[in-house]
Amino acid sequence: MLARNRFILLVVVGAVLAIVSLSLQFLHLIPTTPMGEERPPQDQGQVQGQGKSRKRVIPVPPTEDPDPDPITEAYGYCNTPDRSEQAWEGHSPVDYKLLSVQVMIRHGDRYPLYAIPKTKRPAIDCTLSPKRKPSHPQLKSFIGHMAQGGHGRWEGTLSSLPRLPNHSACEMGELTQTGVVQHLRNGQLLRQAYKRHKLLPPDWSTKQVWVETTGRSRTLQSGMALLYGFLPDFDWSRLTVHHQWSTLFCGSACDCPARNPYLEEEQRRQYRLRAADTELERTYADMARTLGLPPRQLRAANPIDSLLCHLCHGLSFPCVSAGSALGSGGCLTLAQFAVIRRQQLEDEVDRRRVGLYRRYAVLAMHPYLNRTANRLERVAKAYAPGRKPRAGEEVFTLSSAHDVTVAPLLSALGLEEALFPRFAARVVFELWKSPHATQGPRKGQQQSQNKASGVKGERSKGGNMFVRVLYNGEDVTFHTTFCRSHDRHATQPLCPLGNFLSFVRKDMFGVLNATSYHDACYRQTG
Repeated sequence: MLARNRFILLVVVGAVLAIVSLSLQFLHLIPTTPMGEERPPQDQGQVQGQGKSRKRVIPVPPTEDPDPDPITEAYGYCNTPDRSEQAWEGHSPVDYKLLSVQVMIRHGDRYPLYAIPKTKRPAIDCTLSPKRKPSHPQLKSFIGHMAQGGHGRWEGTLSSLPRLPNHSACEMGELTQTGVVQHLRNGQLLRQAYKRHKLLPPDWSTKQVWVETTGRSRTLQSGMALLYGFLPDFDWSRLTVHHQWSTLFCGSACDCPARNPYLEEEQRRQYRLRAADTELERTYADMARTLGLPPRQLRAANPIDSLLCHLCHGLSFPCVSAGSALGSGGCLTLAQFAVIRRQQLEDEVDRRRVGLYRRYAVLAMHPYLNRTANRLERVAKAYAPGRKPRAGEEVFTLSSAHDVTVAPLLSALGLEEALFPRFAARVVFELWKSPHATQGPRKGQQQSQNKASGVKGERSKGGNMFVRVLYNGEDVTFHTTFCRSHDRHATQPLCPLGNFLSFVRKDMFGVLNATSYHDACYRQTG
């Protein structure tokens, strides 16, 4: 009898747990794991619906370590392409239609921009060879395809830049083979994520694929690598590569007198924090003594940039002999590197606390965000009920940029906890259209809800259009300022496009006590 009662109790408990689990999974539903990737253990559960297994729309990104190890963090910054990657691009509730994808990337792994005086430069070959690691299955065909680049259209001075890194001894700032492979992988990930959505037709037009880059070879080559991974053997005759003169991608709206004073204040804050760090001062003094340099000269040479290159490529840190310098001789050490990197991580925390950089970032990245918002809105209008979609809207946009572009973009979006952009970092904006059967409340109900929640203007636009934001494959939509308070348990568990439009056109200037870009840039204060 006792055994029978235990059996009944176990059955009841099991049934309750199954019901609870099933209910929780129905709160946020999307298709299963990314294509070509194994499902992590926590995502093994499936539910049945419309013949497809589905899981949460918004996977919660791992929380930032409050005290990250500087060396571990540095290896993450390297982004060495030697592991599989989880990518959540292309995931949505069942039957949603993907309309547009806007991507901003940081260039891939590069040779240092600075040399440490009296040391040998890192020995790295910047020619491309499919036989040298790291490699990629598409690397050989990519090299061949870039040789045909003369058939494409290149704006401004871009036509004079090399389409491939090509020096056996890397030049300063040159993209490495690692950097090319990183973006071939990025492009391949996006192709796998979006191929079932048929984002681009086989006969895509010139306007449907928009590629823009700064006038640096490393950004141009990174953009070409990602594009080739995404569209293998693309038709050069249909491609125009646009030149962005500013690293802020601000186009014709770069003039903003109030922007740079915030950056200058931020730089003064950085200096004060470094000057107050006695361990950092001792470390620079020790390094300078080893090399026989004045500490100021060593600081000016930005040794962390070169040391990161050594770390990322598995090279020993620089050494000098006692007889070749006025210093004591010896090698720079991993412990010294860790102190500098630790201070940089603490600086990021203090930067978020003070908030000067956020103000700079809002003004720096509004022009890019405004162009993104306008593109998404144009595509959304083309798919409005009763209208026949046009073939001339920007379906896929790629902006190849720098860390000084991606970092303020993350800050402007309110993603203050995001790690500093690693090599080949990517930020992705996706536009989704919900099926007509689940458009949400009727017009009268929607107006009532908007009034009750204070939603007006741009927020009420978009109807059944939704936006997602992803950073390095993680869905961070509900960590952005414009959608942090959105009800995740609403009928539509994605962020309304109207939220994004309202944020870009007005709400983002609240941190500056302004209501528009012009107001924030030109208003006289004090």
